[in-house]
Amino acid sequence: MVIIAILLFSFIIFIHEFGHFFMAKLSGVRVNEFAIGMGPRLFHFNKGETQYSLRAFPIGGFCAM
Repeated sequence: MVIIAILLFSFIIFIHEFGHFFMAKLSGVRVNEFAIGMGPRLFHFNKGETQYSLRAFPIGGFCAM
């Protein structure tokens, strides 16, 4: 049950942060990093000018412009 709650919360965070990402790209603003989670990086990759990362603690996310 806890895992389902964490996955659902992470999905909601993803949708929210993707809105910031989409609007930044649409406006011509450079996005340096798009991350789900906070804390140390568990996984990351670069595509174009943006670094995408998954972080250790599923308590938020960010879109660094």
